[in-house]
Amino acid sequence: MQRQPMVLSGFPWNTKFKYSNVAAVQTDQTINRRQCSLNIYPTVALVLVFCFIGSAFIATDYKVNQCKPQGSEALPRGILSKTTDLEMQPLFGSPKRMENLETSKNLLAIAVGIKQKETVDQIVRKFITSGFIVMLFHYDGVVDEWRDLQWCDRALHVSAINQTKWWFAKRFLHPDIVAEYNYIFLWDEDLGVENFHPGRYLSIIQGEGLEISQPALDPTKGQKVHHQITARQRRNKVHRFCCSPTVKRFYKLSGGGRCYENSTGPPCTGWVEMMAPVFSRAAWRCAWYMIQNDLIHAWGLDYKLGYCAQGERTKRVGVVDAEYIVHKGIATLGGLDLYKSAAEAPSYPQSKSSSDLDTSVSSGSSSGSDDRVNVRLRSYAELGIFKERWANAVDEDECWMDPYPEKIK
Repeated sequence: MQRQPMVLSGFPWNTKFKYSNVAAVQTDQTINRRQCSLNIYPTVALVLVFCFIGSAFIATDYKVNQCKPQGSEALPRGILSKTTDLEMQPLFGSPKRMENLETSKNLLAIAVGIKQKETVDQIVRKFITSGFIVMLFHYDGVVDEWRDLQWCDRALHVSAINQTKWWFAKRFLHPDIVAEYNYIFLWDEDLGVENFHPGRYLSIIQGEGLEISQPALDPTKGQKVHHQITARQRRNKVHRFCCSPTVKRFYKLSGGGRCYENSTGPPCTGWVEMMAPVFSRAAWRCAWYMIQNDLIHAWGLDYKLGYCAQGERTKRVGVVDAEYIVHKGIATLGGLDLYKSAAEAPSYPQSKSSSDLDTSVSSGSSSGSDDRVNVRLRSYAELGIFKERWANAVDEDECWMDPYPEKIK
């Protein structure tokens, strides 16, 4: 009789029994492993899919949180208001919607005292009619006496006794606060603007690609021009060097801030004075960080502004000749006798630290003519302190490379 093949129960297929019982057991174990492996693969694949999806969600969430400003992670993204502005809002009725209004994108900030009310009025009226937001820094504490001016209620008023323009700017013009504005004009109050128009000025600096600029000074009027680079050059629309090929060449061969034919740094090129600087949004964000909290006169800052020019300072920093002003040189803080000759200015040790400043110098009092001397002392001291801090910062920052290394003469 022919033996029939043995059928193994419990399997979906038939297996012929050709081997011994041991072989059959081994075959059974092998088949079980294979079946187990086949059953595990879908499970592992499913786990991997879940892990991938989960990690994707985590990565997305991390990426979203990374885009949020620090401190806002707990808030829903749509409620975040990342910038601010200086627009005033009504107490009742519908709020102003900036996206639906033609609002100013430029800012004039000016330190003022009531004694210069007439000059300030002339300046502000030109900027207000050009759509500027205007902020007045009242260093004498007098605010109410400005209310008879037509534009007074449209301006923002900040008052602090005997503080400088740079003290106000450091505290009230943080880059995040003025991020809505394309250009920031940080001006003194003693400027004649008869030959200046803000709109035309903006058009020129935008066309010329100037990130830091100032209107030229009329050398025939007002205070004597201390740095030739700021003097108006009649044949030019804009100049960036003190010695333009289109005018008679000028070299300052004596005194401070000397300029020679091969001079490549401030105050001979890439430089503006501090009475009427104009900053782009990006340049101001950089310059704001250089303003020291305790060095309120900001002496020495002008020589470093070129580092904030968002490019080569000889191209991005310039003086606008087509729109020029008169610097009247009227004394404000500390008395009436502000501008003496440079030879009469008191000297001061440049290595003196801020902690060593005499209390009579740093008191900020403006009660008499002697205070003007103290103001000058403080200014010269600050110049030395700022230079020292800059040198220390350069030595300590091993990663920083100076794009304008000083040439050893």
